[in-house]
Amino acid sequence: MMVAIGSHFVGQAHPVYVIGEIGLNHNGDVDIAKRLIDVAADAGAQAVKFQKRTPEISTPDHMKNTPRETPWGTMTYLEYRYRVEFDREQYIEIGDYATVNGLDWFASPWDEPSVAFLEDLNVVAHKVASASLTDSSMLRALADTGKPVILSTGMSTIEQIDTAVELFDADNLVILHATSTYPLPPEEANLRMIDTLSQRYTGVPVGYSGHERGLQVSLAAVALGAVVVERHITLDRTMWGSDHAASLEPGGFEHLVRDIRIISEALGDGVKRVFPGELAPMAKLRRVVA
Repeated sequence: MMVAIGSHFVGQAHPVYVIGEIGLNHNGDVDIAKRLIDVAADAGAQAVKFQKRTPEISTPDHMKNTPRETPWGTMTYLEYRYRVEFDREQYIEIGDYATVNGLDWFASPWDEPSVAFLEDLNVVAHKVASASLTDSSMLRALADTGKPVILSTGMSTIEQIDTAVELFDADNLVILHATSTYPLPPEEANLRMIDTLSQRYTGVPVGYSGHERGLQVSLAAVALGAVVVERHITLDRTMWGSDHAASLEPGGFEHLVRDIRIISEALGDGVKRVFPGELAPMAKLRRVVA
């Protein structure tokens, strides 16, 4: 089973689809967003992802007036959300920049108007953030677009995942195992869920969205069959913002993509054969020829 996203195919027979999750790590700055797009393109990823909110709708009521210390001074959480949100012209600018750099681009909408906003920009796919998995109304709006949907499953029970999956066309769905702890400790990674999800939702490609420090857990996910890997990227983990500490800096992301490609090649096809490189050692070392 495979799903077409932009000019790429996602599935077991295809290269691991690597997404550089920019999210809000641009801190509301188009130039930073472009530099992060460069990071993803230079590393050899296939896509970058953002987040799109209508802050008045998507911000929980109990959070709207909570004070937030920001580089622009103290403001309410709602004001902060508006401060870091890109408008249509800014999204066109960064979307075009990603396309010119050979990357698919899309975003996680956090409310139904954001779905319409992204559809107007003709994104190639939609991503459901783990926090939105139980928002059935928004999920139906995404299903109605007919676009491929990538569904993250953090902070969710298997029953909640079942309910969400039923809303989508299985031929146009990708599921990502995730644990929504930032940063993610290894003991909460639960990577065997990749196989559990693959067995439960037969034919649906399954990948991994990671929030851990380092590369090991994401690389292990590929060895366990993940066909998508999504990781947050940042220019500097010490930058201000909630996701930077759980993100990969440019060098780390480059190494991740490199090692994913090596592991994918090393996995092979599971068919036992004698490889050409074994012929000389066999002639030299094997005493009994069967």
